[in-house]
Amino acid sequence: MAGRVAVRAPTAASLPDSLRIPSTTYSLVKAFGKLSRSSILDLVFQWLDDKHVKTFPPYLGPRSVANFEEEDEQGLNAYPPAASVEELRAIYEELRGRKGGKREVIDRILEGDWRHGISLCQLAMVDMRYIEDHPVGQRWTALQLVPIKPDSARPQSGGDISTTLPRFHASTFLRSIQHEISALVKAHYHTYRSKTLPLTFVRIFVVDSPYQKPRQSPYIFTHSSRIIYLAFPDSTPYIYSSQHYSPSPSGAKATTSSNALTTDARTLRRLVNHAIPKALSRPQERYTLKPTSLTAKSLHTLLALRGPGRTNSATGAFTVFADAVVEGCPLDPRLPQSVVQENYNTHTQQISGYAEGGKENTPLPQQHGESTASIHATTMGKKKMAFQQPGGVITDVESMQLTKKRKLEVSSRFGTAGGQRIPPVVSTSASLSTKQPKDDNALPIPPPLPHRPVPALDRLEIHLQDPPIPRDGGHGGEDADDDNDDDDVDDDENYQTTPSTLTLMLSGSNVIAGLRQLAELGVVDPARMPSWMTGEEGVSVAVVKGGRRRRGWAV
Repeated sequence: MAGRVAVRAPTAASLPDSLRIPSTTYSLVKAFGKLSRSSILDLVFQWLDDKHVKTFPPYLGPRSVANFEEEDEQGLNAYPPAASVEELRAIYEELRGRKGGKREVIDRILEGDWRHGISLCQLAMVDMRYIEDHPVGQRWTALQLVPIKPDSARPQSGGDISTTLPRFHASTFLRSIQHEISALVKAHYHTYRSKTLPLTFVRIFVVDSPYQKPRQSPYIFTHSSRIIYLAFPDSTPYIYSSQHYSPSPSGAKATTSSNALTTDARTLRRLVNHAIPKALSRPQERYTLKPTSLTAKSLHTLLALRGPGRTNSATGAFTVFADAVVEGCPLDPRLPQSVVQENYNTHTQQISGYAEGGKENTPLPQQHGESTASIHATTMGKKKMAFQQPGGVITDVESMQLTKKRKLEVSSRFGTAGGQRIPPVVSTSASLSTKQPKDDNALPIPPPLPHRPVPALDRLEIHLQDPPIPRDGGHGGEDADDDNDDDDVDDDENYQTTPSTLTLMLSGSNVIAGLRQLAELGVVDPARMPSWMTGEEGVSVAVVKGGRRRRGWAV
């Protein structure tokens, strides 16, 4: 009688959480090694909790650790199985109570208590814990969810122009996106609600196999090219994706292969990316994802520039209103009643030779026994400033005045961007009430606001699409300018396929702060800087042609 043959049939279901990765896979050591010792122990106690122990069952044996020494040395495993979950918890409590390295905890997990394998859900929890502990450990791209409406559905003037956005529900979204990609991609999903940020994370692992148990190497389960992270902020039409949107090299041609649709991880991720707006759409309410030209490693920066807060559209010069440096708002027709000079001009008050209040034309204080002529004679040192014509010299007094004007100009262009965040101004009535005698019936003073991280762009990519200017100054004169004006519409439509003639990348901990410092030092003229270089537009990628930044950049 012939033996029974196992039949593997393809299914449209997602990969189960219980699918195990062999514990001997070396990439699991790297995945756990990204976490700290305390974070690994926290995950272990979460797995051993009464609510989750059936989902993540450890390897338990009939004998306890206490009588293992009495046995013969027949087992070469250094971590004998515990007899019960309570005994296993006591072991990890002992590991938490003493000092040590994280490698001993990792070895205990992979070689001892979960020697039969780590499930996909456990690996997803490890990755999400790393993102929770390291908010700048992953590069994110902000995408805007835009409704697709026909021309007849657009609101008329004076009508309701409010945009109805879909409400994100994790289980509904996973069910919808599984319905969209189940015929092409086999995926595993894991959702996680952040404990420190108003975000809901979705981790998607994709594999090109129609079976519930893929036969590929176990290393693909930890490969970063097959993992997609999505972050859904609360009450905002933006989505943060871990997929990179970078321009392809100029002149590069797309190569095709016979198995491009089955083994290319980039193709699988692109299929998932196209399914995201479809999963969020509803009947008669369709949406699409629009790039916002913002990519950053800090989630705090994305929440500040593409989030639900008041700083979403108050960047650059408008940060003085978001940080309450200037009372009122830019739409107020009345003149501002008060401006906090000590906050707005912090960089210009400590210049020697100026009176309080930042007056530019206030004469220098005269010392006893010296006249104005003698002071003027002692300050006749000549100095050449930046942005000055060759051969021009100015005195030290004029140099200080130019420095003062330049810093005021920098403050008007950058606002508080690129500098220290300024706490909200305390009103005069509040300050006067603190001087009054204490009243038992008075309301308690609210606690100070928690520290808010400063949004900082770590990278600024500039792609120039203008052809190089010839040495003879070009040909055509005004006719050429007229032709360029006529072709502006065509340029706007075809700029995405035009290769860049020059690409400039600025990187650092805070690029806008570096540009502000260059402007304060006189290296860059703040009056000629575009708004996207001062942080006003809140973008990290700029495709420039004809001196203007093209909006809606995408690759």
